[in-house]
Amino acid sequence: MSRDSIRVAILGFGTVGSGVVSILQRNAEAIAQKVGLPVVIHGVADPDLDRPRSVNLDRSLLGPDSTKLIKDPQVDIVVEAIGGVHPALDYLLAAIESGKSVVTSNKELMAKHGHEVLEAAERKRVDVGFEASVAGGIPILQALKEPLSGNRITEVVGILNGTTNYILTKMTLEGKEFHEALSEAQELGYAERNPTDDIEGHDAAYKLCILASVAFSSRVSLADVFREGISRVAKADIAYAADLGYVVKLVAIARSAGDNRLELRVHPAFLPRQHPLASVNDVFNGIFLRGDAMSDLMFYGRGAGSLPTGSAVVGDIIYEARNIRNDNRGRVLCTCYNVADPVPMEEVRTRYYLRIEVKDQPGVLGSIATAFGENGVSIASLVQKPLQQGKAEIVWVTHEVEERSVRAALAKICSLPVVHGVSSLIRVEG
Repeated sequence: MSRDSIRVAILGFGTVGSGVVSILQRNAEAIAQKVGLPVVIHGVADPDLDRPRSVNLDRSLLGPDSTKLIKDPQVDIVVEAIGGVHPALDYLLAAIESGKSVVTSNKELMAKHGHEVLEAAERKRVDVGFEASVAGGIPILQALKEPLSGNRITEVVGILNGTTNYILTKMTLEGKEFHEALSEAQELGYAERNPTDDIEGHDAAYKLCILASVAFSSRVSLADVFREGISRVAKADIAYAADLGYVVKLVAIARSAGDNRLELRVHPAFLPRQHPLASVNDVFNGIFLRGDAMSDLMFYGRGAGSLPTGSAVVGDIIYEARNIRNDNRGRVLCTCYNVADPVPMEEVRTRYYLRIEVKDQPGVLGSIATAFGENGVSIASLVQKPLQQGKAEIVWVTHEVEERSVRAALAKICSLPVVHGVSSLIRVEG
């Protein structure tokens, strides 16, 4: 069928939708050259028609009815920029059912329902683009699907949430307490008024679920991802990390454990200063890959924001527009052909930083060391500092050991009369 353009409908005219409109408008000529046809905005749906936006749009293209755009036979590609699961999922499935290719930046939707969306697209032989759902403007998913597809990926470690990275950067470089850095992030618009999704690791877990599914060609369930946030990371932990030669980051880890098993976890970690991710600061994201053919590879860039996220969405639009022009849709759909078993967190082996508050009296070190030894936990180093009112603080860094052994040792340690409590447990990676 002869075409004079590729027509795009955008559902949602907030931060992401505005970025997409801006890029499609400002780079229209270059995009047309890359596709071979003009890519035009056929319509934008948003319930709030009067909210001020940072981009100008012909008012005749803006309306409140997403369903009308989805059903419009002139629309070739539907972009979902609404967020959340419902009604976004219903809109995506309806667009696919009507034979349209779709693009989404929705990490929660793709983490929870991605397989359902991709299976529907495979049945209808249409494309699904979701590059922007993992790391904003960083083109990681397409790289894994095509240029890096000849590799067997063995490890993915990422800083995937700009809000928590900004908070930890401020704590590290300016000595701020957690609540001070969070307040600053909220004032600057980097953190929501309710920051739970970011600071408790939900956002990073969604992204890891998608990233690991593509990297390891396996369907990864969100329930299989261990998650721990940064709300308990204290200024003291940041300072001890610096003294020991580390920085603290919220990391998302997917790692092959052999025998078709995967470690899947999101949590704060001590990273050595020389690790490629240690210098990823402020709101930036970074993803470190290790594969059997290309060895180590690092991706770095802005992981959120109107234009960075819009850039990834427009990249998917161009990819899908080319396929429509060449009548070649559905070339690379769901790559999750493996079924990998998640490694239970208690079986994960790593090193640990432990900060324990104790009574400042003789014999304390020995009793705690005995509890570690009885549970097979070997100590690599320790630091003891006196506190006030007859208390002391001991920092222990272990050798590599299973999580269950550390947990068992801590249960015994917490029962000792000389121990006031475990102030912090942070895993040591790299």
